[in-house]
Amino acid sequence: MSLAHKLQQRWYQKNTPAPLFLRPLEYLFKCIVKNKFARYQQGLMTSYRAPVPVVVVGNITVGGTGKTPMILWLIAHCRARGLKVGVVSRGYGAKPPQFPWRVRATDTPQVAGDEPLLLVQRTGVALVTSPKRNEAVQALLAEESFDIILSDDGMQHYALERDVEIVLVDAARGFGNAHCLPAGPLREPLERLATVDAVLFNGALEDSEQGFAFQLQPSSWINLITNERCTVEAFKVQGNVHAVAGIGNPQRFFNTIEQLNITAQTHAFADHVSFTQADFSFVGKDTVLMTEKDAVKCRSFAQSNWWYLAVDAKPTSAFIAWWDERLTQLIKASH
Repeated sequence: MSLAHKLQQRWYQKNTPAPLFLRPLEYLFKCIVKNKFARYQQGLMTSYRAPVPVVVVGNITVGGTGKTPMILWLIAHCRARGLKVGVVSRGYGAKPPQFPWRVRATDTPQVAGDEPLLLVQRTGVALVTSPKRNEAVQALLAEESFDIILSDDGMQHYALERDVEIVLVDAARGFGNAHCLPAGPLREPLERLATVDAVLFNGALEDSEQGFAFQLQPSSWINLITNERCTVEAFKVQGNVHAVAGIGNPQRFFNTIEQLNITAQTHAFADHVSFTQADFSFVGKDTVLMTEKDAVKCRSFAQSNWWYLAVDAKPTSAFIAWWDERLTQLIKASH
């Protein structure tokens, strides 16, 4: 287990104080973050204003929060309203020939990044990656016109102006020890939430004063080789089963497996890990279950009994009503 993974486990353990030796570094980190945010807020640093509405969907914590399924939901919902959607992403860990990079469904995960490739393969959405989100937006708009652009993460990338900020939080883990990096999991202090437009809690059962709720609902198991689709109710496995997850919060996937009445040996990997066949030496001929995000990196060496779980974000009716109202305002203001 890496030092980073050990730290993350400590951050989210209940009643576990932040390590004292990291408090000075946390103080320095908070000063830098607050100063950067203030300078952009005061117009002391330049930022790019796109000619169409930009919606940032991100988090202020380290670790998975269900961002990719929510992006998928937003894409589908916007399209249902007749809007043309573009997406920009950092493309974490990706090494394309150049940035900005227009992701194609035929790209490899090494070129596109796992999450961007998943979004493009699932929806066919126009998507550009770049560590500088402002340059990604400009590259996207240089190719074609859009009604709205979604930024996959980028909360802390203030060089890109945004019309709406949506923050996702893992309801089970919350904000951990509520300390900033490296003493805790926060990328920004908690008071940052007072400046965002909406907070969504992944796994919460109902809306609250703190924010809206949404659930990740398993829809089907899909075979990595044949693309055969099987409902979660009809899916049956025999023999040994391995559950593999290289995501921000692997335990959430393992909990889902258990809730689906599947007994599996669990294997947690680092988020965005670049899987190779050697990583599955423990499998043999056993069944392997994984997330969709991991599946895009494993198809080239997958076996016939490897499956991934497709999940869909299900926000509450209150959030849908709020989002529809904001969409109407955004599109009206942009015309």
